[in-house]
This record gives sequence, structure tokens and C-alpha cells, in this order.
Amino acid sequence: MGRMKSKNSPSSIACLLLYLIVLALPFIAEPVYRRVHITDDLDDVVDDEEDEHWKQWGQSSRPESHPDLPPDLSNMDLSQIQEETMRRHLGPTFGFVKLRLGVHRTPDSVSEIANRWNRVLKTGGIEATFNPVDLNTIMFTLLKGRDTMELKEFLLDQLETYEVKIGDRAFRRAGDPSLDEIVEKLHTKEEGPENIPDEEDDQDWKEEL
Repeated sequence: MGRMKSKNSPSSIACLLLYLIVLALPFIAEPVYRRVHITDDLDDVVDDEEDEHWKQWGQSSRPESHPDLPPDLSNMDLSQIQEETMRRHLGPTFGFVKLRLGVHRTPDSVSEIANRWNRVLKTGGIEATFNPVDLNTIMFTLLKGRDTMELKEFLLDQLETYEVKIGDRAFRRAGDPSLDEIVEKLHTKEEGPENIPDEEDDQDWKEEL
């Protein structure tokens, strides 16, 4: 007779272990399932913040807006663009004030005009310095360029001012005649040459400065 197979053969043991594992799977997986399960009672909860962050994730950053810039330069003419540029200039600004022609002045009177403007602007909080150049011209230095437009308006309000020159731009009151027209009118008057300081006196005062 052939030998009888043992009840504890390897194949029988393997089948028994596999059966036990299958029975134990629900008990092992249940705690894990509970940890990752998402309930259905969150239908009325809106998480817009997370959705917005998700939409923006991975996108290139947008350039920051600059509220101090004009809204649309295409709707401005050249003079308006230049004024906007002057308002946004932060460094020092230099310029000249041309005094009204045809008025007899002395070096002392021109210095008095410059000193008076220095005092008035200092009281108003604008840091500007005026220095006489000749009998018809005063130079100014403005510490903060953002005050340029305010300084220009102040100077054009002064009776002694004919023209304000800042950079390559010249500013006059609306309706004021050009420099050539003023010179021509002065020459047509009999007393005109007497009221205009001659070049020799002007040059002597420059040398004194």
C-alpha cells in the first residue's frame, strides 16, 4: 500500500493561513478606513479660501500695482505727462526765476526778494533756497522734487516773477507775453532804455558775487 499523506502537509498549512488572513482583513482595515473617511454632512460648508489658493498655486506672481502712477498716460498730452513726472521726482530740483523786465533794481533789492521767498517757503514747509544771479535772475534749489509743482505755483503768484525755468521747461502766467514781445515794447518806449539795467552794471554785480 502507498504511504498516506500527512494531515499537516505544507499545502494544508498554507491554505489555513490564507483563510485566517482573509477573515482578519476587515478588522485590520477598519481603523485605517475610519481615519481617511470623509463624511457627507459637509455639503453646506463653502471653503472658498482654500479653492482660491488652489487656483493661484503654481501661477506666476503678478506685478504689484502702483497707486502713485497716473491711471492712463495715453489720455494725457505732453505737458500733463511732464507735470506728472515732476510731481513724482524725489531728488533735488534746480531752476531759475526770471524777474519782470523794465523794472529798475539794485543788488540789494534782488537779494531782498530772494530772502523774502526763503522765509515764506520755510514757513510753509517747503525746503527751497534762493540765490541772486544777476539783476534779473534768481536761482533756486529745491531739496524735495515732489514739491516742484507747489513751488512753481508759488513763484508764479509773486508780482516780481516773469518766468520760472525748471530743466528745459519754462512756465509763465496764462496770457503773459513772450520775452521777445516784452523787449520790443520796452525799446519802443522813450523811458525804456533807462529802466533796463545796462550790461555793464549787471556784469559788475556778478563779479562782486
